[in-house]
Parts: sequence; C-alpha cells; structure tokens
Amino acid sequence: MSGTVGTAERNGARGRIDKREAILRAAIAVFAREGYAQAGVDVIAAEAGVAQPTVYNHFGDKETLFRQAITADSDRELAENLAVVERLQDRDGDVPTMLEDVAHRLLVCYCDDRSCALRRLVYAELAQFPDLIDIVRGRAADRVTDALADKLARLSLAGRLGKLDPDEAAEQLIALLTGPVEARARLGTRRVPDDELRAVARAAVRTFLHAFAARPDERGR
Repeated sequence: MSGTVGTAERNGARGRIDKREAILRAAIAVFAREGYAQAGVDVIAAEAGVAQPTVYNHFGDKETLFRQAITADSDRELAENLAVVERLQDRDGDVPTMLEDVAHRLLVCYCDDRSCALRRLVYAELAQFPDLIDIVRGRAADRVTDALADKLARLSLAGRLGKLDPDEAAEQLIALLTGPVEARARLGTRRVPDDELRAVARAAVRTFLHAFAARPDERGR
C-alpha cells in the first residue's frame, strides 16, 4: 500500500512539474508573439493545455509568470551555450579549427528562433521591466562569457594562445561574433543562412587570432 501511495505522490509531483514547464513554454511563445500588454493568461493556458486557474495556482499573477518565463528561457540558453563552450579543450585539436567550430555553434545558438524571440521580447519590454536585462545577463550572457574566459585562460596557460586577459578576450570574441550576425539578422527578423554563420565565425576567429595567437616563444611553455 505504501508503495502505491509513494508512486502516486511521485506521479503527482511529476505532473505538476510537467504542467509548470508547459505553462512556461507557452508563456514565452505568447509573450514574444503578442507582447506583455496584449498577451492574455487565457491564451497562455490554452496553448499550455491547462485550465486558466492552473496558471494562477503556479505563478500567482501575469507579471510573475512573465519574469519566470524569461528566467526559464535564459536558463535554457545558458545550458545550450555552456555545452558549446565546453568543446574548447586545452590539450587536443588545432586551435583555429576548434575556435571556428565553437564560434559557429555559438552563432547557431544565438540565431535560434527562441533566442531571437527572447531578445526581441526583452528589447520591447525593457522600459517597463528594466530588471529583465539583469535576468538575461546574470543568468545567461555573463555566465557564458565567464565560461569562455576560463577556457581561453586555459588555452593561454597551455601555450596554445598568447598571453591575454581572459575576460577581455572572451568579451572581444563574443563581440566579433554577435555584432556582425546581429546586423545580418536585422535584429532577429531575417534568418541567417548557415554558410553566412560560418563565414562570420571564420572572420571573427581570424581577427581574434591576430590579437591573441601564441607567438613561437610562447608555444609549449
């Protein structure tokens, strides 16, 4: 009997988590499509496949749901980007090729439909919700930059890149990637073909290595 009760409790908890995740996915889609002011909780509930009171039971009000949806999508972006940055190894592989691969993958993440929608939503609602920039940067962008800085520092210590300030180098590499692709994407309104993403990645890495490639006397130190 106790096993049956335990299973029921686990299933109930799992169902609650599944509903919460469904609501958050629907919320970010509806907010991105309609904007905060026009987005209706009833529409979000319908897209999530739950009753409207269920949304309020989980999140209390529309504003809390909005911030939680932004937070959840920022966490998703963080996980995807960190998995890409983790590919930068300080022992094996040709550094330019490895950097180009990581740069291209980061651009694919950056140009993902959900990522573009999240940025447009934040830009549109920033005046009303100025703390959104802290959520997005604090939970995703800054942590990705920190992770990239750590990888670049390891490459430098291994003599596979030149001496560098890791934080500065990471910021500059990200700027070399996101600046050109944001212009090509026209603030997320144009889908950038993969061959263009690869060209941006190659150009960014080429410029980056002009500044940070290891000199002959630094290799293998």
